[in-house]
Amino acid sequence: MKIDELKTPVYVIDEVILRENCKILKEVQDKSGAKILLAQKAFSAYSTYTLIAEYLSGTTSSGLFEAKLAFEEFYPDGPRNMFPEIHVFEPAFGAEEMKEICDIADHLVFNSLNQLEFHRSVWEKAISEKGTNNNPEIRNGLSVGLRINPEFSTQDGHEIYDPCAPGSRLGIRKCDLPEELPKGVEGLHFHTLCEQGFEPLKNTFTAFEKSFGKYLSEIKWLNLGGGHHITKPDYNRDGLIDLIKYIKEKYCIEVYLEPGEAIALDAGYLVTTVMDIVKTDKYPVLILDTSAACHMPDVLEMPYRPPLKDSGEAEEMQYTYRLSSRTCLAGDVIGDYSFDHEIKIGERLTFQDMAIYSMVKNNTFNGMPLPDIAILHEDENADVLKQFGYEDFKMRL
Repeated sequence: MKIDELKTPVYVIDEVILRENCKILKEVQDKSGAKILLAQKAFSAYSTYTLIAEYLSGTTSSGLFEAKLAFEEFYPDGPRNMFPEIHVFEPAFGAEEMKEICDIADHLVFNSLNQLEFHRSVWEKAISEKGTNNNPEIRNGLSVGLRINPEFSTQDGHEIYDPCAPGSRLGIRKCDLPEELPKGVEGLHFHTLCEQGFEPLKNTFTAFEKSFGKYLSEIKWLNLGGGHHITKPDYNRDGLIDLIKYIKEKYCIEVYLEPGEAIALDAGYLVTTVMDIVKTDKYPVLILDTSAACHMPDVLEMPYRPPLKDSGEAEEMQYTYRLSSRTCLAGDVIGDYSFDHEIKIGERLTFQDMAIYSMVKNNTFNGMPLPDIAILHEDENADVLKQFGYEDFKMRL
């Protein structure tokens, strides 16, 4: 099918852009010597994992379920010792989950010394049975690390996405670490960025090196986290490559990056249909068959105004409308947009950059149907990957 033949609402993953992003990341890997991982928290459309696995070194997971998804889908046909790496971090792991996580993971990162010690008997046993993960040719061992809080904030006005904000629960502060890393700890991890360029990473690493540099001689790997917009045209990739080379050469350690957005940036759309038009004392409101609250929650959480194909800012073009939803939430408003023509009921609109933090965060509030998921191939034909109905709403309740 072509896009205009798909039933709406529908997420459409653009295979061409996804592959182009992965090629850029692969080039950074090859030039820098780093290993780049898919952060599944941003993009978990596993039907595309075999494509991504052609370019990247593995995945990072936010818990057991994402780890299982990576184990099953990222490289399903390869022998176990040839699997791309599976890294797992969660602020707290359940005791009943730990053995299964250790069976799956190659790298396991704890958020606190309490968690490290609480689960020590399980992960130490796993290491004794699986072996360590020191040999790059053997990826079925287990290596344990700690998440660090550099206490160096680079966010501007989005404290909800700032792991270094005062009172943060994410990562261990310098004052809470012992003089030497606990027995068995082989790596450190920090993740402080959100949709940012190279300079914030460079500044964060400078602060990290100053505060935690003495530990770099004790570890085998360092994970620089995610939030890097590496695939944006204006990102300083040469600077990133130089920084990674510096770290690897000075400290003789493996370096990891785990972007989510950069992998699927601009690689997806949300196609919607105008169901009704309501007159108000300001702009006419388009009632869409999609929803900010249900299908693109970051619009309300950040908040932000998603890009919309062939539109402009309010009053930039001749016809301005407020785009909203058919839910009963009064604040379920996507934003104000202008067009060069009058919008009609039944017209289709296409939101852009909808691959990231959409499918992984959507919900069925108000009984709203979940959008289908489709993929747009390089020949411009589209296939529906997943459809949802009433049972998908009911099963969650």
